[in-house]
Amino acid sequence: MSLYTYFCANVLFPLHEMLKGHQSFEIRKNLEKSQWKPLVELSAERENRLKSFLSYCYENVPYYAELFKELGLTPDDITQISDLEKLPFLDKRLIRNNFDGIKSKNAGSSKVFTTGGSSGTPLKFLLGNERVSHDVAEKWRATRWWGVDIGDREIVAWGSPIELTKQDRLKSMRDFIFRTKLIPAFDLSVKNKILFLKKIKRFKPKMLFGYPSVYYVLAKEAEKNKIDMSQIGIKVIFVTSERLYDYQRELIERIFNAPVANGYGGRDAGFIAHECPSGKMHISAEDIIVEVVRNDGTNCEPGESGEIVVTHMATGDFPFIRYKTGDIGRLSNDLCDCGRGLPVLEQVEGRTTDFVVASNGTQIHGLSLIYILREIDSVDSFKIVQESTAKTSVLIVPTSTYTDSVEENIVAAFKARLGSNVTIDITIVDSIAAEASGKYRYVVSKVAS
Repeated sequence: MSLYTYFCANVLFPLHEMLKGHQSFEIRKNLEKSQWKPLVELSAERENRLKSFLSYCYENVPYYAELFKELGLTPDDITQISDLEKLPFLDKRLIRNNFDGIKSKNAGSSKVFTTGGSSGTPLKFLLGNERVSHDVAEKWRATRWWGVDIGDREIVAWGSPIELTKQDRLKSMRDFIFRTKLIPAFDLSVKNKILFLKKIKRFKPKMLFGYPSVYYVLAKEAEKNKIDMSQIGIKVIFVTSERLYDYQRELIERIFNAPVANGYGGRDAGFIAHECPSGKMHISAEDIIVEVVRNDGTNCEPGESGEIVVTHMATGDFPFIRYKTGDIGRLSNDLCDCGRGLPVLEQVEGRTTDFVVASNGTQIHGLSLIYILREIDSVDSFKIVQESTAKTSVLIVPTSTYTDSVEENIVAAFKARLGSNVTIDITIVDSIAAEASGKYRYVVSKVAS
């Protein structure tokens, strides 16, 4: 660690967080101790914290006080994590309909935040200093697993208007001090891709952070133009907010000569899990309880896929209890070779809308369609939208070798998976825009749920 990085991480950034009313520095130090505790000890501490959190909500949050009374329960009826099943799920509709009631009567300083809306209607909710402090601390801990700290050079590829519109003079000064540069990832024209690659080479960051789709596109452009990105000195490429596909990881790691670390979370649900250098995704278990549930609401067994449900215990100002994320994943009972006692999230398979439904009703992962297009050299980029079980639209940005026979093969392959009676509507376009959130989604189903 350089002297400048040490000064940023141990003096400037803690001061910055303290002035904002955040306790990120102290929380991170505690997290770095607790991560080494055995899972049994962590689980016991988490259950104690859950009891305190639910008691607080019962006393101070009108929505949950009324909910407990309707169910004939008190916080004393929930003594272990499995007892959470006694409470109903929280979803976006319930939050919209009960916004004022979910706010704590003792809420401190908080701001209204909005999700990107990449999976539907954006969600508004309150984010208080407690939650922000824990989010910052959890991300900070995870990046330090890879030998990167506050003050090390970092490039952030982001497309969310929420972040991009905050680039005022004060934030620009903060980014300059902490040596962070922002790439506006919503405009990935050929010209901008080359400019971004040159910017990365000049800046020589230790960490890249952002959407996996962006770094995959940049890696493809570097390979196509024989731009050597392998000697920059990048220590880790931290990707988040989208499904990371194996083919993306392989190309990004090869072109940038650095490991990819997957992070899973959301603006609404928090920083849920992070990949360590040993290759497993560790849940931020000190703050977050992850359940994986079946369509009927019952809990899945480890290794069984279902919807990810989150209880975030650092959300006292605006509680998220059994919040349905809309993501599909599975838990694991395995311990990690790194020695951390934090439980493992085995896989995040994508959003419920990343799955498609064949004409016979069979649910299929969108990867079955992605791989058809990914293996075709004459397809530069694409987006698949399942309009109904009878029609799927495909946007394709072609290369010069794209022909009618290629298109016929695509239609035939899609019909083989979705059904021979399904209409496959292919449209040739010059470019494919990002979602309003700034993310790039390869598959969107209006049928799957």
